[in-house]
Amino acid sequence: MSTTVAPASSFLFEDKKFPFCPGCGHTVSANALNKALVTLKIDPKQTVIVTDIGCVGLTDHYFNINAFHGLHGRSITYATGIKLANPGLNVIVLMGDGGLGIGGGHFLNAARRNIGITVLVFNNFNYGMTGGQHSTTTPMHGITSTTPEGNEENPVDICALVGAVNGSFAARTTVYDKDLTDIMVAAIQHKGFSAVDILEPCTAYFAKKNTMDKEGILGLMTSLGYEKGIVINKNREELTEKIKKHTAQQMAIVASKQKEQKQFKHNLIKKTSLVIAGSAGERVISSSFLLAYSGIISGLFVTQKDDFPITVMTGYSVSEIIFSDEEILYTEIDKPDYIFILSMNGYERVKNRINANTIIITDESLNMVELLKGKVDPKNIINIPIVKEARVIDKNYAVMIGLAAFLHHSNLFSQDAFVEAINTKNKPAFIEKSLQAIEVGAQMIKSLVNS
Repeated sequence: MSTTVAPASSFLFEDKKFPFCPGCGHTVSANALNKALVTLKIDPKQTVIVTDIGCVGLTDHYFNINAFHGLHGRSITYATGIKLANPGLNVIVLMGDGGLGIGGGHFLNAARRNIGITVLVFNNFNYGMTGGQHSTTTPMHGITSTTPEGNEENPVDICALVGAVNGSFAARTTVYDKDLTDIMVAAIQHKGFSAVDILEPCTAYFAKKNTMDKEGILGLMTSLGYEKGIVINKNREELTEKIKKHTAQQMAIVASKQKEQKQFKHNLIKKTSLVIAGSAGERVISSSFLLAYSGIISGLFVTQKDDFPITVMTGYSVSEIIFSDEEILYTEIDKPDYIFILSMNGYERVKNRINANTIIITDESLNMVELLKGKVDPKNIINIPIVKEARVIDKNYAVMIGLAAFLHHSNLFSQDAFVEAINTKNKPAFIEKSLQAIEVGAQMIKSLVNS
């Protein structure tokens, strides 16, 4: 018995009618898009219509298709993210000339990158939703609510914009053209970025003060020297395909390196999180990377997320590490299992995440027992002379001492893995002192256990 689903005869909801003004070109363009989708026999579950603010932004929920509606001028950014996240989707942006003007940089970069989305610009030469103000496509001398004496700015040529950044597909048509649907079909089928400039009347505002019937629009195109039909159509590698190839090459390199890496055993029982909180200049992030890498070569999944202000050598420096024997899909540490606090800058940044069960490793000079009184069991606070001992080696190795203390207290994996990471991933000038530091940290925890 066949389970083939018959192609849809329409992707529009039967009980909904477009809300546009009588004679508005948006109705014609939206119906043409529906015909194009029917012609292409698209899978609505594999298709997303993306819109933003503006009259055309009302269109998406009239289609029985996935939709994303966002801020004015930002539809191309959303569409780009959707396509990158799921390259198999058909992603179609519906935007007005107002959205194009506000999001012009996004338009140019999407065309430059050749991301595989289709942008249909419902171009009626003004901001129709907000009172008929002039837009970037308003023709010279066009009369609008903000240019009552006539526009003095040159209009944007949408197809020329695509060409200027080596875009691979651009077309121009009008709502009066019989090939409107065919051009949309060609744009959607194109493997790469495609844009269609659809010239149409805004009967509420622009057409009342400017000649915007069929002859008026055709005359405008002639006066501006605009080509009609498919203006640009060339082959370029689509961005997500390029990324897929590059990723495959990189993964092959990584995989070959992993085979050569020495592997260590781990003792992880449950996912464990560590927050390292210090000050800028204390090598928090670079030292944390070495610990994170130690976890990786011990066969664990590891994430590291860093936080620091935009200033250099001032303020806090925080690194967050998660160790797990399963893939980590959520990288935020809401309730840390461990927090290593080396400075008050770091403490102020992370203090709101300390909970009753958090184990605190800290320098004895910070008086964490008093600061955390009533919030953390004193038994969970490990006070050790990190800074004092670091000065014997070099004050810049305090973080390494603390990380070694964490490793020995948690017993997640062998110190040998940490040594391997230091020897292979650390700068040669730092190796000797780093190894000294982790021995000091290990001895501190051993002394506490034995006392």
